Formats: sequence, C-alpha cells, structure tokens
Amino acid sequence: MRLRLPAERPTEPPTGYKIAHPVLSQDGTRAGFTGVSLGGALPYGVLDDASCVYGFRHRPPARRCDCGFHCVHDRAAAEALLCTAEHRAAVLLEVSVLGAYIRFERGFRYARQRVRTATAGPCGCGAGAVALADAGWGRPGWRVLAPVCAGCVRGRAPVSLAGFARLAGHGLRVIAGVGGTAPATAGLTAGGEPGVPELVAEAALLQARLDWFQSQLARLGERGPGGTGQG
Repeated sequence: MRLRLPAERPTEPPTGYKIAHPVLSQDGTRAGFTGVSLGGALPYGVLDDASCVYGFRHRPPARRCDCGFHCVHDRAAAEALLCTAEHRAAVLLEVSVLGAYIRFERGFRYARQRVRTATAGPCGCGAGAVALADAGWGRPGWRVLAPVCAGCVRGRAPVSLAGFARLAGHGLRVIAGVGGTAPATAGLTAGGEPGVPELVAEAALLQARLDWFQSQLARLGERGPGGTGQG
C-alpha cells in the first residue's frame, strides 16, 4: 500500500532561498538568472516555469525525476553555499514557491517561482558592489554577470543594480550585501521613480565610467598626434 501524504494548501506562497548567477541577454534587453547546479544550462526569468532538464515531457516536479526549481527553507543554508570558490560571484535569491511543489526536509522542488529579491555580495576586491559586470563567461545568448565596485567596473560593460532590476521586471529588488560601501538597496520608489540609494549607485557608476574615459584620453594625449609614444 502506498503512503499518501496530505496535500498542502498554504494561504500564501512558501518562501525559499537559493543562489544563482545573474545573466544579461546578448542584446542587453533582458535580465535573468542561471542556476549553479543541474539546471544551470537553462537561464530563467524573475517569474518563470520550470522545465525538465532531461527533456522529458512531464510537468515538473515529477516524483520519479529530479527536475524542477530547487530552493532551501533556511536563508543561512543558502548563504553557506556562497563560501565555495566556484560560487563566490553568485547572488542570493529570495523566491516565492508557486504552483505544485514537493517539500523535503531542507527545502522544496517546485514547478514555478517568482524571484522577489536578489542580494549581490561584495566585489572580488572586497568593496561593496554598485553594479553587475561581465564575468567573462556565459551561456548561449546570455552573458553571466558578477558584482563589482565602482573602482573595478572600468571597461567591463556594467549594468547598475537598479538597472538590472528594471530589465528583469516583475518587481524584482536588487540589494547590495550589508558590510560593503555600496548602498543597502537599489530599487524604485512607490511612484516608479529612482530612489536615493539607486541615484547614489548610478552616480558612482557614472563616476567610474568618467574616470575610465579620462584615463583613456590621457593615454591618447601621451602618444601625441603621430600615434606613437615618446619612447
């Protein structure tokens, strides 16, 4: 006789936590995330449905398959994954578990999700992040991004934290992790206008770009009109 567990009918979608890499489409018009494990080959949007990574036509989460979105119950458990070398540049996601799900001891496997908040860790140099920039790798049609500070953003095709949130849509909030020099949050006001933290982040990003352009102009000036250096 098969044991049938009682069906859950929560009044609100359960909350879960996971880590992922932020991604930007090749044409720069869309933003999303890609996982760090089995489903990493399939980037997903802020509001998206899971699909079977093995190509089967069943609907995730199938009980005899491990397809579907995955998350853990405990925020600290997800944050612990960011300590590993290969995940240092990933971001922490807070998600709403939507649709059918299977509950496990440590988390959920489920059919549909909404990413509510993405928390970006520090830049590789240790300073607080003000933007997300090209990490140097990606998926077909998508560039993976990594958190960067104002000093390290030069020449790396950055997008501000709030700019990434706008491209991703669906009310996503992007937060700079506590402990760095970046603003705590980067989002929009209730009226849809940029808030003070977003404007501060945008100003830092623009200043970094201006510094980079000035350094390039200085280098061109040192070469002289003939295009060669003084030797």
